[in-house]
Amino acid sequence: MYLSVVIPAFNEAARIAETILDIDRYLKAQNSAYEIIVVNDGSSDNTSDIVGRLAEHISALRLIENPENKGKGKAVRQGLLEATGSLCLFTDADNSTRIDQIAKLHPYLEEGYQVVIGSRAQKDAAITVKQPWYRVIIGKLGNKLVQVLAVPGIKDTQCGFKMFTRHAVEKIFSRMTIDGWGFDIEALAIARRLKLPIKEVGIEWANHSESFFKPGDYLRVMRELGVIWWNGLIRKYGN
Repeated sequence: MYLSVVIPAFNEAARIAETILDIDRYLKAQNSAYEIIVVNDGSSDNTSDIVGRLAEHISALRLIENPENKGKGKAVRQGLLEATGSLCLFTDADNSTRIDQIAKLHPYLEEGYQVVIGSRAQKDAAITVKQPWYRVIIGKLGNKLVQVLAVPGIKDTQCGFKMFTRHAVEKIFSRMTIDGWGFDIEALAIARRLKLPIKEVGIEWANHSESFFKPGDYLRVMRELGVIWWNGLIRKYGN
């Protein structure tokens, strides 16, 4: 297996089919082996039924079921650790970053980077639909703190479009502890601790108003950031 694409999903019945079909269509045209893994994280809608029906027609599609909602971080970790690809990408179910943006990330993995992340903060990034102004301000302020406590130099830790080598997946995600929204920060902090080279790459991104991330979730991320800082301080992630 060449590429594994992991999609965490929680109550995504309205848009998961379009995202899966878009990814499958693009990857099929690349003539390379791939798999698409959807981790249904305790959805209360018919996300599971939709993915199951698509799997009858898309042989590369696999569904992992979680009976209870455990958090995006847990779902991504589960999907990546069960993936078989030599390269692994996780992407959001809302398709805010289209799969064709993988073409911008992949060359850096060939250059030797172990972690390549899509970024909305790079100069060459293109935001086609912007977030509300308050989310932009809170996000920028939060990133300043993230850079101080966890991952200096990385301008956008939260974009849901990140690619890893198989080696990086096994080293990073086997050490992770955060199940919530702050898992991106933890993954990058562990990569830094293990001296795995990271590259931040500008991508095209569109905000979706139906996002499950709410203003109060910023406070939860900040609490998780404190846990990540402490884990790094006591060398819980290794050397």
